[in-house]
Amino acid sequence: MRVLRYLAMMLTLALTLGCVGMTRQQQGTLSGGAIGAAGGAFLGAVSGGSPAVGAAVGGAAGALTGFILTDQGGRRYYRGR
Repeated sequence: MRVLRYLAMMLTLALTLGCVGMTRQQQGTLSGGAIGAAGGAFLGAVSGGSPAVGAAVGGAAGALTGFILTDQGGRRYYRGR
């Protein structure tokens, strides 16, 4: 019971403070990968395939999408200003 409580506390701490020193693009990549992995595992399980393969493919696709779509440092250029 004591080990389980320790693991739960460490997991909560890691999830809470895990993205503190990351840039926006790194956070977007990590979030996209996590969402893609969860969605891929779900679809793999529902469709009768392998949830592990679905999670791997979904995580890779989500991380790539998060990397591409995330603003890269907030550099915005406006014309006429």
